[in-house]
Amino acid sequence: MQKSATESLSNQTLEYHLSEIQKAQANLKGVSIKTALIYSDVFSNECGNSVYIKPENLQITGAFKIRGAYNKLCTLTPSERKRGVIASSAGNHAQGVAYSAEKLGIVATIVMPKTTPLIKVEATKNYGATVVLYGDCYDEAYTEAKRLEKENNFVFVHPFDDIDVMHGQGTIACEIIDEIEDIDCILVPVGGGGLIGGIALAAKALKPSIKIIGVEPEGAKAMKESIDNKKIVNLETVRTIADGVAVKKPGNLTFEIIRNYVDEIVTVSDFDIMESFLLLLEKHKLIAEASGALSFAGLKKIQEKGKKVACVLSGGNIDVVTISSMIDRGLVSRGRLFCFSIELSDIPGELVKVSTILSKENANVVKLDHNQFKTNDRFMQVQLEITVETNGHDHVNKIIKALNNEGYKVNKIY
Repeated sequence: MQKSATESLSNQTLEYHLSEIQKAQANLKGVSIKTALIYSDVFSNECGNSVYIKPENLQITGAFKIRGAYNKLCTLTPSERKRGVIASSAGNHAQGVAYSAEKLGIVATIVMPKTTPLIKVEATKNYGATVVLYGDCYDEAYTEAKRLEKENNFVFVHPFDDIDVMHGQGTIACEIIDEIEDIDCILVPVGGGGLIGGIALAAKALKPSIKIIGVEPEGAKAMKESIDNKKIVNLETVRTIADGVAVKKPGNLTFEIIRNYVDEIVTVSDFDIMESFLLLLEKHKLIAEASGALSFAGLKKIQEKGKKVACVLSGGNIDVVTISSMIDRGLVSRGRLFCFSIELSDIPGELVKVSTILSKENANVVKLDHNQFKTNDRFMQVQLEITVETNGHDHVNKIIKALNNEGYKVNKIY
């Protein structure tokens, strides 16, 4: 009787996986970029560790997925290549498969959720793949891709639950350790688990003492729930700004690898992610998609101090409208934008009085709404809603205190 993939996996050693990952390195030579680590003063100071950025957003397709996709397609037989490949993806795996297929002369079809950002859809089409938009999340797109696989005899290229894909992703860990031999910890975004699975296999083979920490959004923590429950958990719903990791159910292979080789999984809020996105953009001039910023959001959740930590910035495929929204939310999260309302007596000079207080506190007004119809007594009172630029949460608190001292009750909106 033929063994299942998970049974075969249990018989494979770390040395075997390392040799396969080294083969993947050879396959990827001249295709993927060896992204150099970047030291981060700002993240180092915030978490008490020496933090290095692994900028996979600078990869050829804007994300790490090219590594696993290209390595997988390299393992296909000539007859499999003739059949064509199909994949399901929220975006980055789609581009990885499409780019790889075009480079290797293979016909590719990609099923993407209808909610996929347009920039990822267009980029996938530009690499020559046929794109089918289906469903509202990855799992629904996956179901449709599996149907089309059977209907057309395509070869399915799984975005994470495939050992050849994971071996390709594992080349990231090889590059990190080759560059900083005494690295203590690697933080990795987690969706289905393919990225962290490959990194864990390579890292633990090269340096058993290294700590591998996964970071998931609180609204899509399928892997953490599975590890905590010691069985694969299928979430009913997922809700997170990090669309690239919005997976309801982790893979069977990735679950086994993570259970055995990943030290910890932490979860972060969407606000944590937006704050990290802003810091990457403002301090390092690096654009990350929401899922790409996950590992940086996880830095505050780990107990390690004084260690050398590598954070994988997994991708940077994000549209301009989303960037604008993320910047605004990140500014709010960092205390750099403060919106509040107060009630004023409807008499001359009150608005000037409030403006003088804000000026003294160095708060720059960016928006103001003076509305007498928002109060219970519109003949005697008006509501003033103000948005100001600030320098952080301490500055916000100083502004509130100054207004309170002058008799104004502040209602914080955000």
